[in-house]
Amino acid sequence: MATTNTVNIHEAKTHLSRLLERVAAGDEIIIAKAGTSIAKLTSVHAKRKALPYGLLKGKLKIKEGFDDPLPDDFIAGFEGR
Repeated sequence: MATTNTVNIHEAKTHLSRLLERVAAGDEIIIAKAGTSIAKLTSVHAKRKALPYGLLKGKLKIKEGFDDPLPDDFIAGFEGR
């Protein structure tokens, strides 16, 4: 189970290898200066929770014709013609 711990800058510098091992195991480490959080160590391979399907159902409106082809003059402007 992943945990989040806070360490001060001195401890982070002194024990960086140990902290990185914990991050690789799934923990998050908050680095603080004078008690104020300034950085977070997390794994670059951490899995993000998938959003549930239908989360925005009924909250988004797509205008009729949204995916219609763009007018030629509009495209020409992007192509520099």
